[in-house]
Amino acid sequence: MKVAIVHDQLMEFGGAERVLVELSKIYPEAPIYTSFYDLAKLGKHAIKFEGKKIIQSWAAKIPFFKKLNSPLRFMHRFIWESFDFSEFDLVISSSGGWSSHGIITKKPTIHICYLHTPPRHLYGYETAMELQRYWPIKLYAQFIGYFMRKWDQNVASKRPDIFVANSHETALRIKKLYHRDSHVIYPPVILAEKNIFLDSNNTRKSYYITVSRLARSKHIEIQVLAANKFGLLLKIVGKGRDLKYLKSIAGKNVSFASDITDAEFDQAFSQAKAFLNTAVDEEFGISAVEALGRGVPVIAYASGGLKETIKDSKNGFLIDTNTPQALFRAIQKMEGLTQKELKKMSEYAFSDAKNYSLDNFHKNIVKLTQNVATS
Repeated sequence: MKVAIVHDQLMEFGGAERVLVELSKIYPEAPIYTSFYDLAKLGKHAIKFEGKKIIQSWAAKIPFFKKLNSPLRFMHRFIWESFDFSEFDLVISSSGGWSSHGIITKKPTIHICYLHTPPRHLYGYETAMELQRYWPIKLYAQFIGYFMRKWDQNVASKRPDIFVANSHETALRIKKLYHRDSHVIYPPVILAEKNIFLDSNNTRKSYYITVSRLARSKHIEIQVLAANKFGLLLKIVGKGRDLKYLKSIAGKNVSFASDITDAEFDQAFSQAKAFLNTAVDEEFGISAVEALGRGVPVIAYASGGLKETIKDSKNGFLIDTNTPQALFRAIQKMEGLTQKELKKMSEYAFSDAKNYSLDNFHKNIVKLTQNVATS
């Protein structure tokens, strides 16, 4: 088959972009269509797209469009509807907040959408920034949001031939908002070859860790406040809009790191007591599963897709309220485990994480596309 891949935008690197990288490995000859592509913003991850044919939209040629993207988000539909996919047998869209599932394909071209999430800003889920606290922006957002929601639900959601959800949580949202069924294929997670947590050379654990985009919906401030109040050592790995704010409220027992190498990444996990996740309505939560894949137990707020991956008292603990106090109570549970109980939890975490491997993702995607091609 002649295949094309469509992705919302390539101006940051997160979970959705990891999926894109693996899709591109499965179909190495497939061109990548996207709204905007900014090599500089991808940083060290830009090399992952080296040699790939990347086709940007007409909007990329308009000065300042990238910077004004948020207020001009009503233009997204015109971006996706402008691409021509008539020469392809199969188009796979990697869609999230920018609704790239709204592309137009015509028979016999097959369109499979891998949906990371329905656009959070359209359906009341927390977003990276809380701009709508300003009433002029809130009025504008509600006005254009109404028309964007109508297009997304009544037009764009009807265009894929098949929806693939990145979790059962996302599958429920697809059913609720789009009235469509979907296949669930968990996203690819890079796992360690051995249980780093139980490595005999790293038996002394010193801090709690989180790896995340530093954005509002991640609620890293809850972890910082817990560390401040209860004297916990906390290591925060990530960057984003909230970095300056988080540093301003953090005590001396909280450290920050942004870009780290793979070796530093594993080293950071090897000395961690547990991974903390306080995100709200996370669709999947790749970073938490990365921790499991290194044998590190996870303490997470019971919200979204984390309820699927974190099995309470088996590979970590779930908290029912997203507060510093609830987080600390779970930490106390973790620290109250015997060495034998902690070892068992780590072993379960490492073993269970294999369900989310790169190989499983590749096999499930190939199986689905082959079934579609022969049906």
